[in-house]
Amino acid sequence: MSGNIEIVQGDITKADTDAIVNAANPMMLGGGGVDGAIHRAAGPALLQECRKVKAINGIRCPFGEARITSAGILNAKYVIHTAGPIYRNEDHPQQVLACCYRNCLELALEHQCQSIAFPAISCGAYGYPLEEAAEIAVKVCSREKYTNIRIQFFLFSDELEQIWKKAISQITDSES
Repeated sequence: MSGNIEIVQGDITKADTDAIVNAANPMMLGGGGVDGAIHRAAGPALLQECRKVKAINGIRCPFGEARITSAGILNAKYVIHTAGPIYRNEDHPQQVLACCYRNCLELALEHQCQSIAFPAISCGAYGYPLEEAAEIAVKVCSREKYTNIRIQFFLFSDELEQIWKKAISQITDSES
């Protein structure tokens, strides 16, 4: 695995990256957790940007997909919104979560981003098992296609930090 992946324990809204990923709900109108923190830090311009995203039956970002907006007053240029799976409600949560990471990275590349900050998508209220989520996130982000983008995982606890570090170590060991 290349050295382009970094673990940061801290506030994702302070990330010094081209794009910050928002673990959004499908409506993209703010919420709790990371979503609420990003909306508060970005200011009202982010909500205005989100409202511009075309909604179908109130859904702006279906589960597993990603949408990009400007970042309001954040340091980042963009916020990439993705709706991770609600673990207990999804038949194939692994596929949906992998799509979240992949779709975010593809949008970042399309917009010439050289760096991106991810939260632990679906690991809060959406109930995704932490070890499995970390393994999926690291596997997707360590693909050769994404080695030219600096990827940071902003994690909010010692437990998450240790789990993500273990996932990175396992991927590195399996590639040796």
